[in-house]
Amino acid sequence: MDKVFILGGLRSYIGVRNSAYRHVPAEHLGAAVLKELTARYQPSKIDMIICGNCVGGGGNITRLMALEAGLSESIPSVTVDLQCASSLEAVITAAARIQSGLADLVIAGGFESSSTQPLRSYNPNHPYVSSHTDNPSGNPAYIHDGSPADNSDVRRTGLSLTYSTAKFIPGPHREDVMLQGAEKTICHYHISPGEMDAWVLESHRRAYKAAREGLLDSITVPVYGLDHDEGIRPRLNQRLLDRLPCVLRDGRYLNAANACTMNDGAAFLLLCSEPYLKKHKLSARFRLANACTVGADPLMSPASVLPAVKGLLERSGLSMNDIGAIECNEAFAAIDVLINRAYPDQASRYNQLGGALAYGHPYGASGAIILLHLMKSMELSESSRGICCAAAAGGIGSAILLEQ
Repeated sequence: MDKVFILGGLRSYIGVRNSAYRHVPAEHLGAAVLKELTARYQPSKIDMIICGNCVGGGGNITRLMALEAGLSESIPSVTVDLQCASSLEAVITAAARIQSGLADLVIAGGFESSSTQPLRSYNPNHPYVSSHTDNPSGNPAYIHDGSPADNSDVRRTGLSLTYSTAKFIPGPHREDVMLQGAEKTICHYHISPGEMDAWVLESHRRAYKAAREGLLDSITVPVYGLDHDEGIRPRLNQRLLDRLPCVLRDGRYLNAANACTMNDGAAFLLLCSEPYLKKHKLSARFRLANACTVGADPLMSPASVLPAVKGLLERSGLSMNDIGAIECNEAFAAIDVLINRAYPDQASRYNQLGGALAYGHPYGASGAIILLHLMKSMELSESSRGICCAAAAGGIGSAILLEQ
């Protein structure tokens, strides 16, 4: 790859759903952090803003967020939805624009508000509706007596048209599809509760240590009155884990600790070209050296991170022995187990500051958050190379290689 540099970045503190940011729409939360970023780094000319967002209201919410932040209306903005890997893909897309010569400086990242995400609704014309009614004709737009269907007609049949989780795989629409996929992954790879519990406890321990020692202070900014990451539980212990029930009615393994929470947060990075650095007499500590995005089994999406990391290493001509730090989005503790089984020598270099099981998972922002954490981990450990990676709904894996 031609040289693409990261000038710096910022993230909000991460809020638990319906807590500190419960009345803050995603575009306002993102705008608050974006204002702080541009005030701190004073970029001379922003060519584009590319951000991930998964559960917002649509309509190119990145553009709305940029306008809320008071940025120039001349700056084009693009929204990316690759679910958990959205902001990683935003960074990869930004890097590609810089490499191609279409841009010199791009802001990339993501923002999310699970607290204010809109409920979605099936249109009565959708086949899903007719397949769940008593309409013998099967005509999607008609119910019972042949009169046109509306929401009230449908609800009288016992069918709810509203949902909060999108459909990611063919077949019936199940809102628990990600949890079912994680449960299937756990069973397929024979992952034990003990293996997952160990990573849950370690994630919170490392995150609490990072917070106590102020290791993330330089990349976090308080907005809307929140000055700490709400999800970290320093008193979590094995006794408490043993008491947690399974979150799936027909499941055995997933619980509220080994599956991530729903959260609110925002994170952004400034990416630029080498000519931009020279022109403005700037220096950058990190370079985006390579990236890889893959498709994998959509029924076991947590495992998709493995081929993404493998593909990135092969594309870069490296082995894991060449990597000094690795950050992975901890949507499920099963992912931690899979990564560390594949690369057992990486445990001390893996999610050194804790992961999403402790911090939380604001979907569209999580990739940018772990990229910022990777930069901090590489700085603290003086590592020359690091990898951040994420598995995404639908069986997508994404990974980025940084060099210091």
